[in-house]
Amino acid sequence: MASASRLLPPAPPPAASFRRLPRGLRCRASAGAAAAASATGGAALLERGGAAVAVREFVTLDELRAAVRLRVRTFYEYAVDTVGAEDHRKALAEREFQALQDRISGKMICFQRVSCINGTVPLSPSMMSAEDLCSACKFVEDGEERVVVGSLDLNQCLWLPDELTGQRPGVNEDNNTRAYLSNVCVAKELQRNGLGYALVDKSKKLAREWGITDLYVHVAINNVAGQKLYEKSGFVYESEEPAWKARFLGRPRRLLLWLDMSKEPL
Repeated sequence: MASASRLLPPAPPPAASFRRLPRGLRCRASAGAAAAASATGGAALLERGGAAVAVREFVTLDELRAAVRLRVRTFYEYAVDTVGAEDHRKALAEREFQALQDRISGKMICFQRVSCINGTVPLSPSMMSAEDLCSACKFVEDGEERVVVGSLDLNQCLWLPDELTGQRPGVNEDNNTRAYLSNVCVAKELQRNGLGYALVDKSKKLAREWGITDLYVHVAINNVAGQKLYEKSGFVYESEEPAWKARFLGRPRRLLLWLDMSKEPL
């Protein structure tokens, strides 16, 4: 993955037709999420159809691979009759999986520290209506089948490739306390249930453990739902991408939002 904040596909197969979807989330905060996180050793629990959704840092490589498949499923849409769509999905997922492993393991020197935070749910009969989600994003942990239903990355670094750079802390301060959220996504089957808010909340807790003072996130200027989510999570506007850059990169303009971690409650 050439860009840490978005998936960068290889050349598409012949006759392939796909488009990048906005990364917006439509979520509501779930009452009691913080209390549930404390009761489960840091895994925030939400209820969805009787199944508990655990929000935590990834545990196994199998889970990490499932999270990458969710991102490909969320960020790309293919026409029904697209030739080679499944092969293209697999190529995207494999490329991002290798790149994500490199970032997490410290092989990419511009990233001081990276963690993948996921929302996962046990595979149960109540989820059989979401057959495509279960098939694409399933993994096995300690003999139990689970499904990744939400994901994001927390990146401790000065900047993300092809993205606006945060201005805090200033040049005379310790820039190693800056971090960015990226690849934020929630399965469409579980949106509007507070999962996006829970993922961001978990990332803020982890950022505090890392000593982060300034947390950033990029959001498309036309992604009103995403902006509302981040505003509810405490982020405020800092800057926005020039129109020429967005045209050059072939995407909607982005806003850069900032969160002052010193004002976050302990």
